[in-house]
Amino acid sequence: MKEQKIILSEKDMARTLDRLASEITERRGDSENLAIIGIQRRGADLAERLKRILDEKLGRKIPLGKLDINLYRDDWTNLTRQPCINCTEIPFEIESASIILVDDVLFSGRTVRAALEAVLDFGRPRRVELLVLVDRGHRELPIRADYVGKEVVTFEDQHVNVLVKERDDEDKVVIIRS
Repeated sequence: MKEQKIILSEKDMARTLDRLASEITERRGDSENLAIIGIQRRGADLAERLKRILDEKLGRKIPLGKLDINLYRDDWTNLTRQPCINCTEIPFEIESASIILVDDVLFSGRTVRAALEAVLDFGRPRRVELLVLVDRGHRELPIRADYVGKEVVTFEDQHVNVLVKERDDEDKVVIIRS
């Protein structure tokens, strides 16, 4: 039986995204070249929500992209199943952009490493900052987030699941232990 603990409710997620958007506004609100790229899948869903909040707070449209990192993973030859390839859509110029890279959970850092490599294939941004909804620790690479929704202490045998209405019909973040 799996033990499950809710660490963010629907209301908590909404408040957290609003706070993160305020942090971005404080640090980067004046940047004309601000853009958001969400890592497929749930990072892209969160990025869309963040974009809507930022558009309202800043009074302008912030460019939004979606990034699939599956072919940049360093473990794809070791996977027991084939990766699910999603689309990459970056409908704006990467050169000189100040990019907020969005993901749902920061764990080992390997997804972020792959995402940075993928972004650089599109050009050289001025800056890339990382925003994550949850940072659960256990890094394998020296990567940290610039914007963190919630830091949680986890054990290696736990898993953090981010559920979003767009894919899962509900918003919440849970820690699952087998």
